[in-house]
Amino acid sequence: MKKALVVVESPTKAKTLGRFLGDAYQILATYGHVRALPSKSGSVDVEHDFEPRYEIIPEKKRHIDRIKKALSKVDTLYLASDMDREGEAISYHLLSLLDLNGNGKKGDRVTVHRIVFHEITREAIQDAIASPRQILLPLVDAQQARVVLDYLYGFTLSPFLWKKVRTGLSAGRVQSVALRLICEREKEIQAFTPKEYWTIQATFQGGKEPMPFEAELIEFTGKKLKKFDIKKEEEARKIVSMLKELPYAVADMSHKTTRKTPPPPFITSTLQQEASRRLNLSPSRTMRLAQQLYEGIDIGQGPVGLITYMRTDSVHLAKQALHDARKVILERFGEPYALPRARVYKNKVKNAQEAHEAIRPTDITRTPEQLQSVLSPQLFDLYQLIWNRMVASQMAPAQWDTQTLLIDSEDGTARFKATGSHLLFPGYLKVYDERGKETLLPALEMGTALEVVSWSPLQHFTQPPPRYTEASLIKTLESYGIGRPSTYASVLQTLRQRDYARLIRKAFVPQEIGMIVSDLLTNHFSHYVDYQFTAQLEEKLDEIAQGKMAWKPLVRSFWQDFYPLVKRKEEELKRSDILTEKMDESCPECGKPLVIRYGKYGKFIACSGFPECHYRRPLQEKEKEPSQETDQVCEKCGRPMVIKRGRYGPFLACSGFPECRNTKPLKERKGTGVPCPECHKGELMERRSKRGRTFYSCSRYPTCKFSLWNRPVNESCPECQSPYLVIRKIGKKIYKCCPDKACGYREEMKEDS
Repeated sequence: MKKALVVVESPTKAKTLGRFLGDAYQILATYGHVRALPSKSGSVDVEHDFEPRYEIIPEKKRHIDRIKKALSKVDTLYLASDMDREGEAISYHLLSLLDLNGNGKKGDRVTVHRIVFHEITREAIQDAIASPRQILLPLVDAQQARVVLDYLYGFTLSPFLWKKVRTGLSAGRVQSVALRLICEREKEIQAFTPKEYWTIQATFQGGKEPMPFEAELIEFTGKKLKKFDIKKEEEARKIVSMLKELPYAVADMSHKTTRKTPPPPFITSTLQQEASRRLNLSPSRTMRLAQQLYEGIDIGQGPVGLITYMRTDSVHLAKQALHDARKVILERFGEPYALPRARVYKNKVKNAQEAHEAIRPTDITRTPEQLQSVLSPQLFDLYQLIWNRMVASQMAPAQWDTQTLLIDSEDGTARFKATGSHLLFPGYLKVYDERGKETLLPALEMGTALEVVSWSPLQHFTQPPPRYTEASLIKTLESYGIGRPSTYASVLQTLRQRDYARLIRKAFVPQEIGMIVSDLLTNHFSHYVDYQFTAQLEEKLDEIAQGKMAWKPLVRSFWQDFYPLVKRKEEELKRSDILTEKMDESCPECGKPLVIRYGKYGKFIACSGFPECHYRRPLQEKEKEPSQETDQVCEKCGRPMVIKRGRYGPFLACSGFPECRNTKPLKERKGTGVPCPECHKGELMERRSKRGRTFYSCSRYPTCKFSLWNRPVNESCPECQSPYLVIRKIGKKIYKCCPDKACGYREEMKEDS
């Protein structure tokens, strides 16, 4: 009896399946996509109805040859790529390369099955093999439409940016919208004018237990106080002086029990958000770790898939998973923490795939404590987060006692309000803690006389909207319906790689080039960076995936408006118009108007009469933001160094100025996007040694001193699960290699990459 051939995407997944399927099956990996649109002009044939011209990805050719060789010895082929659109497309393209589309001699000889599973467990794999299906062409069409649209968008707008701004820039269907969000938020912050207001707090005590507590003035002279009713310090102090000598007593008190239900189990976007907020993991790092947990980790009995598929927008849970969760809750916490029947959540994401499951452990009885010794710290933290969220979703609500206390002056001039909260029953907070700070109030009775311990007039200023963090940007994109689970991590990474925005103190700060590109696209291609347009395009891709519409009409309608607009703007716009701002100031040398120009090192003021007049000076912008902190430490006083701008551009200065006046040149260091494998908090940055040799070390130096000579790559080793690979030149060829030489894994790269 011949073996059956099973083809998966990754070698790790192949190892895990091999453990469950045994010797009757040969399992090989494609190592991801096998065909793609090459990054060159003409990859989509616009003249022939947008026919994509795919090419084999060069480094995948040896994997395809291995599959072809194995195919000659089998009569059954199982395509077991991932269950999303990308996975469906991989299976489709592999069949095309193998000439196995159901036609011809090979197609007649080999039986082809498509199988999918939400989790890599013995039962799920056996069920999938027992009930195979055909490739779903609507899913392939949706993926193909997305690829073609992204190609046409990027390969038309990016060259436009090269001509009008500078080379090396890029535009993207989702990326440009995300950049617009970041830049528009920055403009809101810059335009924001703080507004002053005051509140009055008093510290009271009284009753049998003289425990001090704070209360805020909410009514004065019979009028309820609104936010801006007390505008200045003089008004606040005047009110305090009027209230100081008055006697006070409890006028009313109430108790209210509130219930808080747990959040739903994770989908891709919420996992990325919570991992960023709680674990300080970037979205791309979160997805790589989740991929490892899904594909299989050796926990002492061979590789085992620990979580379900991590690219999903559904909060649905399988009945067996719900049953197992209740069993675990009863055993660990007891009857009060369990639900009489399972809690079912509704999907909030538009067009969520109901057939998919939320992200959950494959075996809920496999607790984090059991895996702590076999998982790396980051894998353990992420698994624990997923396990806790899944279990919490099926636990009883938390219950709070909320107490409200009203305090009146004897003459009725003033009323104060104090609130307190006390946790009565933790419920799901036992495993997924979201509780705020408890504020306890003393046990008082109506009419109890109170003494004022102290008065506090408090100054406040309205705050600008916060900058986007990785988590809040993903949440906003999802709320608009822009992008899909698989795109968020790569979009955010591209914004940083292009230096459109930098992450400073966990928040996206747009750079000058990012603001210029965003303004250019918003002013001249507003329809194509519009939130609603991008969201509607996603909905149409979903309709293609559901078989409700064909993909080429969508691409055709996009292109017939988009392409003429780009060509018209190429003729209308001059580079100087985009990179120059007018000023109401004359040149002191020739009298012509001065302008603000954008150059290689940022903005500067220059004469509009250039090249006849060479007058120029630095642009001294009033900074509304504090200087940008860096990870470098002042060698003289030990305080952090900050980035400041001077006459000759940006430089590093001690944050202790003027006490410490230490400065030094700012050498821009390129981030690699690879998290530090030692401290798991910093990023590996490109640096120069004293002799000018390039090396890579942790951004948290000198706190973390990890470093290496070879350029790291943000990919895990498919053989030993090292969290990163390195680029090495061996002979005349360049390879991506495992940093652990004992592992020996290496994959040849194209020279141009």
